[in-house]
Amino acid sequence: MARDRRLQRLRREELLQILLELEEENEQLTNENIRLKKLLDEREIALADAGNLAEAALSLSGIFEAAQEAADIYLHNVEQLCAQQTGKADRGDERS
Repeated sequence: MARDRRLQRLRREELLQILLELEEENEQLTNENIRLKKLLDEREIALADAGNLAEAALSLSGIFEAAQEAADIYLHNVEQLCAQQTGKADRGDERS
């Protein structure tokens, strides 16, 4: 209420000056709001990308595990084949 009385006592020029200052402050706050929203959007995109990267890493992890398993099976088969070939060669040497 005291504020209303103070405003009523002000002259028109003073009221207009206050109005201009409030408009400038409003414009600054609006611009700041826009800037912060853009910054927030960029961070949200970065977080989403980080989530996508994490998902991709997990997916690649599965691919690497499957590749390692395939490599282990291949190596095991090669070792068995070498053992068989060595066994045949040893039996062939014994016959000679």
